[in-house]
Amino acid sequence: MTAIRVLTPKRLAAPLCRPVAMLPPAGARSLKAQSSDLNQQSVTASPGKLKTIDDLHGPSLATTVYWLFVKGYADKSHSLQIAHKHLYGPIWRSRFGPFDIVNVASAELISQVIRQEGRYPVRTALPHWKEYRELRGQACGLHVDTGTEWYRLRSALNPKMLKLQEVSAFAPVIHNVVTDLLERLERLRLRSQDKNTVNDLASELYKFGFEGISSVLFETRLGCLQEEIPKDTLRFIAAANNMLTLSETVLFFPRWTRKIFPFWTQFVQAWDDLFDVARHLIDKKVQQMDEQVQRGEKVEGMYLTYLLASNKLSLSEVYITITELLLGGVDTTSNTLSWTLYHLARDQEIQKRLYQEVVSVCPDKQLPTIEHLSRMPYLKAVIKETLRLYPVVSGNGRLTVDTEVVVDNYWFPKNTQFHLCHYAASHDENEFPDPERFMPERWLRGMPSYSQHHPYSSIPFGVGVRACVGKRVAELEMYFTLSRLMQQYEVHPVDGSPSIQPKTRTLLIPSKPISLRFIPRN
Repeated sequence: MTAIRVLTPKRLAAPLCRPVAMLPPAGARSLKAQSSDLNQQSVTASPGKLKTIDDLHGPSLATTVYWLFVKGYADKSHSLQIAHKHLYGPIWRSRFGPFDIVNVASAELISQVIRQEGRYPVRTALPHWKEYRELRGQACGLHVDTGTEWYRLRSALNPKMLKLQEVSAFAPVIHNVVTDLLERLERLRLRSQDKNTVNDLASELYKFGFEGISSVLFETRLGCLQEEIPKDTLRFIAAANNMLTLSETVLFFPRWTRKIFPFWTQFVQAWDDLFDVARHLIDKKVQQMDEQVQRGEKVEGMYLTYLLASNKLSLSEVYITITELLLGGVDTTSNTLSWTLYHLARDQEIQKRLYQEVVSVCPDKQLPTIEHLSRMPYLKAVIKETLRLYPVVSGNGRLTVDTEVVVDNYWFPKNTQFHLCHYAASHDENEFPDPERFMPERWLRGMPSYSQHHPYSSIPFGVGVRACVGKRVAELEMYFTLSRLMQQYEVHPVDGSPSIQPKTRTLLIPSKPISLRFIPRN
């Protein structure tokens, strides 16, 4: 536990809008310092000699509708990236409704965009999230705030999330949740007809992901893995799922439709439920800290305690940033582990090699530590390969608010919206030979199948100052869970089960339930 001195609990109630007292240090731009000098000089010197967005080919609105609803790509927009790349090349333009987007679908072009995005990168605009925040008078948060305000929030969140030494303090909490997951899987398999099958594994791992990230962020257990899940927890889980499902729908409907269709009302209700449960948990922690201070005790805790005691964020900002971190942390863990176990079950040789590595480092079912993980390169390669095949989101956005950009001899003005097609880049056969094959060895230097690839060809957590703030925690959850599952079980497919393809529902998820057989090891 981390001992934290609280100056005064009254300072937690800082005003919602506060002046920016912290600007990035001079070296903060170092992650972007590799930006192409030639490109920048071209923008400054003679943009007229370069091509522009009007020179880009791409599908019309009618063509896009045809691809989505006639050719059946409505839930396969990840595959549509590859189809369009074959038709138009690695950079093309998409226009539909108010959206005018430049798609980049190769590692090199993605790197060119990211390296020129400026000091305060902006992802895809989320006007409907901002609209909800304004409706309820809430702080904006990481996904809505931009510029120096966004940087101030990230600077407060980063220290306890991105430093491995700090994240190591979460290991006991994560192990407790993994233990509960193993116990739940054991109960489920013993209840099955063959005493081995766990049905709809992804839904069980979603509960685990929710419990794991909540335990870190809220410093409390929500009971997602219990036999009977508490009502507030069920409400929390449903709200998170509903909000993410509705978010994409609401974005595509103009504001004048708010009173016609039910999507906006449902979206607001989902956010209300999310915020209400999160606020209750955080207020409970504030009360506990206040009581400890009143008794003259040292305030001890972990992530939430650190944020509340640091006085770097207002209480309103803590409410929304913790909730947003939760939303980003659940699916990363649950989806990746679901796909990993699916492939391990279908390739026993890979599973055997992984098992041998785990037991050689942690014999007799010893709990793995961070030091143990440093000696498990194959475990990490398995997770990397899963994330290459199934990035949690198939694409990401960048809005060039402050800078003009040159990409592949095209000049783009400020406020150009880019779509970074990560799925297409990570499935590029020039970067990863036989790209549809699950092959962890391609990540291990010195192996015959090692792939010498562009560093931006697979970046599931992003890069630079806009990289995923919860990357270290998500990796720790996945490494601990997978290693301990391998210690306990052999994993096999259910006889006659079909192959499962991904589908896009904002996130990249299995198109069908994944059911697997868990055979106890001797």
